[in-house]
Amino acid sequence: MDLQGQRDLVLLSELDRNGGATQRTLASKLGVALGLTNLYLKRLARKGYIKIMTIPRNRIRYLLTSQGFAEKSRLTYQYMQYSLSYYRDMRGRLNDMLSTLEWTHGQRVAICGTGELAELAYLALREMNVNCVGFVDGNTRESFLSCPVSSPDGIAGWQLDRVLIADFDHAETYEEQLVRSGIPREKLLRLGLRH
Repeated sequence: MDLQGQRDLVLLSELDRNGGATQRTLASKLGVALGLTNLYLKRLARKGYIKIMTIPRNRIRYLLTSQGFAEKSRLTYQYMQYSLSYYRDMRGRLNDMLSTLEWTHGQRVAICGTGELAELAYLALREMNVNCVGFVDGNTRESFLSCPVSSPDGIAGWQLDRVLIADFDHAETYEEQLVRSGIPREKLLRLGLRH
């Protein structure tokens, strides 16, 4: 699914949920400038997916047309297909990468991150009979996937054999925090699966 299709899906979904959403709110959801959001909305109106109504003079309301609902359904299906394909590809690549390492049955591993890649790493490790002792994350959540969550400096007392860093955005920060908290660098493994 291309970027334009993703943006159309976000807009159509948001307008279906709240036809009175402001362009500023929509721009924030899309992560683009306000002027660009205005152009996207005008394009959707030209294609017949939405109607733009002014109620009263200073309020704008967006209504999805039957064509808009059909396009939203089509894009949702396309996005699901793309997501499943991406998930299968990433899981396969992750399994390939992890299977090249020497894992012993029952090895204890902590996973850094609580995003989608961390979830995939957790599933891959379970398939290999490797124990996940918990997750490392800067957020204040207590558990993730029924495992405990700790800050990087809080896992020094955990019984573990390795720490798998499964967070692209914060990998270097996690690595430095873990080393400072007493985890030997040779126990750290960073996933490098850029798509």
